[in-house]
Amino acid sequence: MGVMGGEEGIEEGRGSKEQEHFVLIHGIGGGGWCWYKIRCLMENSGYKVSCIDLKGAGIDQSDVDSILSFDDYNKPLINFMSSLPDNEQVILVGHSAGGLSVTQACHKFANKIRLAVYVAATMLKFGFLTDQDLKQGAPDLSEFGDDVYKLGFGLGADKPPTSALVKKEFQRKIIYQLSPHEDSTLAGMLLRAGPVQALTSARFNNNEEEVEKVARVYIRTRHDNVIKAEQQEAMIKSWPPCTVYELDSDHSPFFSTPFLLFGFLVKAAATF
Repeated sequence: MGVMGGEEGIEEGRGSKEQEHFVLIHGIGGGGWCWYKIRCLMENSGYKVSCIDLKGAGIDQSDVDSILSFDDYNKPLINFMSSLPDNEQVILVGHSAGGLSVTQACHKFANKIRLAVYVAATMLKFGFLTDQDLKQGAPDLSEFGDDVYKLGFGLGADKPPTSALVKKEFQRKIIYQLSPHEDSTLAGMLLRAGPVQALTSARFNNNEEEVEKVARVYIRTRHDNVIKAEQQEAMIKSWPPCTVYELDSDHSPFFSTPFLLFGFLVKAAATF
């Protein structure tokens, strides 16, 4: 399964298809571990794979309630992209809020990115600039009640929350309802609170020409309770990608439909 690389919490494996390097970015509360099935399929097929742990996620030991800006949260990916040789191009794959990380990287490193793939992900060209952006790209779990999240208040109880984690009793129903029970059990052991203040402050005011240089693919998830189908469709219409694939999955296709997701990722890489 490769070796642990660097102090930014990056796990990297090498395959024979050196020209195809997939960089996988998790969503809020997740980590590089989310991709274990996809990574295994990719490495067994000869691809190079890197799984990033963003700040306060996975094995990164940062205190999530101290992460208040998106730049801070996404620093491990930005550092990773900076370290790539100028002549190397990678395929970025972002899940859920990981789409914001992918978009920021596209603004900053368009020439190092051959393709950006958004998997049930927030795909907003400039991040959360408007209320409409929040409506399209941020989860609304209100249908499950008003006590879904365990919140952290790093700035004080009288300030807005700095972190959030879906409570264990809701995780399978909301995030993993079509996934194997083994995987939702594993996720329940490994999920960490995510830095909501940092994520909702994500705004990218960089050169529009740069981000448009990168080919984009969106992979929709038909039975998604987190980034709902209508939200995904609205983002696709607002910023149309090169193509759209669809999975008959929950919010976590790396667990519920890994072979189909792997197939779409390889197909996208071969097409664009």
